[in-house]
Amino acid sequence: MTRQALMKLIWGMVFFALVAPATADILLIEKVRERMLRDLPGNGLSMSEVESRFGSPLERHAAVGQPPITRWVYDDYSVYFEHRLVIESVLHHEAVARETRRQQD
Repeated sequence: MTRQALMKLIWGMVFFALVAPATADILLIEKVRERMLRDLPGNGLSMSEVESRFGSPLERHAAVGQPPITRWVYDDYSVYFEHRLVIESVLHHEAVARETRRQQD
């Protein structure tokens, strides 16, 4: 690679870094760290246990597929059920981004 081509590449990368939006995607490690700090419904809890401990969800999506998977949406996360038991709780991207911005300020 010639010196001139190398300089163009370097200046292009510098320009891109300056122009790139400040709100880049949150790294996976940030999502994992934020999830560990939150009290989310754990795997194996029943629907009634989740509702009594975390309150009523904002939305309840009907079961789909086989086995039936149901999704409950809360403000910052969603809870997925297989039949009536939790199989996963997932933080919404917006909640992680909001928390990361709050920590940076």
